[in-house]
Amino acid sequence: MSIPCARCGREYDHTLFEFGRTLWCTCGSRVGLEPRVRRLAADAELRFSADAMLGKLAHWLRLLGFDCAYETDIADAELVRHAVEQDRVVLTRDRALPDEWRVSDICIVRAERTFEQLGEVLRRFDLSGAVRLFTRCSECNRRLTAAPAADLSGRAPARILATQDPLQACTGCGRVYWSGSHTRHIQRVVEQLLATE
Repeated sequence: MSIPCARCGREYDHTLFEFGRTLWCTCGSRVGLEPRVRRLAADAELRFSADAMLGKLAHWLRLLGFDCAYETDIADAELVRHAVEQDRVVLTRDRALPDEWRVSDICIVRAERTFEQLGEVLRRFDLSGAVRLFTRCSECNRRLTAAPAADLSGRAPARILATQDPLQACTGCGRVYWSGSHTRHIQRVVEQLLATE
């Protein structure tokens, strides 16, 4: 099967356009397939993939309970491929990405500051009612589960193990989370964000 250039008619092998990739024709126009439109069930969990420029946004989305894949050194091709394969929305600051990749689920994040970016994503996808603070690991994106303090000896300070039970532990990397001044700060930031929605 071949894909023709809309301007000059030159044909290209369809395998060149995997995962929505486009290319420049010799005549100067972009060639590619039409975007594959994803239809999510109304109750489906929205999942994201953040590009290398949005690490802090990915961290905060995870703190709010949203599944947000993130790798520091990922090429655009891998980012888009993973997002398509895993039914994720791509979050990017790269305004050229939607031209280079015809994927319906690419969101250009226009804000420059992290909390403005977070507010932008919450508004764009109407997520304020879906926030579930401290349910996902901010480092590896896996879910947190309650864990008895007795099972976490050596993985958290002794004073925390003595006063807080249960704690939260990551099912992936094993990182341990507990309530402290940092959680209160995060809660205040989120309350302020949601109050402006």
